[in-house]
Order: sequence, then structure tokens, then C-alpha cells
Amino acid sequence: MDETALNRIADALERMSPAPQAAPDFTSAPAFVWHVSPERLTPVPQVNRVALDLLVGIDRARDTLLDNTRRFAQGYAANNALLWGARGMGKSSLVKAVHGALSADHPDLKLVELQREDLPTVAQLLNHLRAAPCRFILYCDDLSFSHDDQHYKSLKAVLDGGVEGRPDNVVFYATSNRRHLMPRDMIENERSSAINPSEAVEEKVSLSDRFGLWLGFHPCDQDEYLSMIQGYCSAYGVEISDEDLRAEAIEWQATRGSRSGRVAWQFFCDLAGRHGVALT
Repeated sequence: MDETALNRIADALERMSPAPQAAPDFTSAPAFVWHVSPERLTPVPQVNRVALDLLVGIDRARDTLLDNTRRFAQGYAANNALLWGARGMGKSSLVKAVHGALSADHPDLKLVELQREDLPTVAQLLNHLRAAPCRFILYCDDLSFSHDDQHYKSLKAVLDGGVEGRPDNVVFYATSNRRHLMPRDMIENERSSAINPSEAVEEKVSLSDRFGLWLGFHPCDQDEYLSMIQGYCSAYGVEISDEDLRAEAIEWQATRGSRSGRVAWQFFCDLAGRHGVALT
């Protein structure tokens, strides 16, 4: 085989499995997203988030996560956190808002988003972060696992750290609709079909036990739903009477068949558009 053919094969292999890129300049952005193929951290100059004081009805979770993150940003011990519960109640918004609230006083506190599908590469990501002179909130949104999903084993490297241990400059925050990250029917199936049911269930459930903080999010009531919208109106300068706001907001939630922080924001986006207010 001639040298030209060997070069073409080498180029093809390089395209199929590109080499990991070097770690970025962590001072260039407040947040980063981890990608694979090739493995790299992409800067996010502007994080999509809402202000912390606009998150209504989750006061306990807000204060607990804020205190935990502040201690971490100051260099003290902090826990990994699992934010679980009702959909649309501000779990992911809270993580980003807490980071935003602290980043002004702690510019070395960075947010790194990791997709669930990329968990098998988390060891390489931790190597990048371990050597960096910053502190990182490693964040995975909508984390859950199916019955044949082995990615949860990779997550243990983040929570326990293996032989090396979790880097001192990394804390892991995850959001999930499931308290134990696994479907209930999957856990029940393990109890009924495994040779040793208790051991099989422990293997699945023990993953969520590795989070030091469990923060529950529950469906909001109507008063909280309306308070969320009123807060958005005040923050963005949308003027509407209390009677009209209440009537339109309740009609909106009735057509959606649900009430949550996400529904409140969707109604407000519609309301702001009708009033000619741009959301920046």
C-alpha cells in the first residue's frame, strides 16, 4: 500500500474519531456546554435564565440551594443536589438563577451543562475541570434512566469520584421528574423478577442516595400561579388591571389543563406580546 493510501486512511480515521480539543479559556464566559465527537467545552456568553427573585412558590428549595452554592463558591464543603418533582415548577430555572445570583460576586464560579446521553464521557470532562483554576457547577437537566440504560453507572464517577475522588472544584446538580431517577414500574419489576429482589432494587435506588441534597418541587396552587405572573408583569413593565389579569390567566390555565411555573411564563409571553413589550 502506497503512502497516499495510508494518508487517506489516517485522515478518514481522524474524521471518525477526532482528537479531544484543549480546554477553553474559562475566563471567556460564565457558562459552558460539554459536547462530544470531538470532546470539547463550548463557551456560552449569555445564559438563558430568569432572575432569582422572580421564582415564586419554591422559597425553601431556593434558599437551600443558594446557601449550598454560596458555600461552594467560597471554597467550603458543599453537597451534590437533586432537584426532583413536578414538571414546569422551576427546577432547571433555579439552578441557572442561583448561578446568576452568585456569579457577580464570584466570577470564578462557572456553570457547565452536561447532557444525559454524554454521561459515559464524564471522566474526560472531570479531567478538564479538575485542572482548571475555577469552581464548577456541573449541571444535568431532566436526568432519568430506563430499564436497559447503563449510563447511571457513569454518573457514579461524578457523585463518588472513584479512586481519584470527585474534584474539589466541582459540584453536581441534576433535575429530574423522578425522585429515584428510575421509573417506578422498573423498580417494581426488579422486585418481582430478580433472583435477589432487595439487592436489585438497592442497585437502582442507591444512585439517588448519593445526592446530599434532595429538593422537592410540588404543583403550585392558583394564588402562587397568579403571583408568578404578577411578578413578571412588574419586572417587565406590563400594565394590566388585577381583574383582567386574573380572568385571562385562569382562562389560560384552563385551556392548558395544568398550572405550573412554565404555564405562567407561557401566559406572560403571550400577554407581553399583546401589549407590545419585548422580553430581553
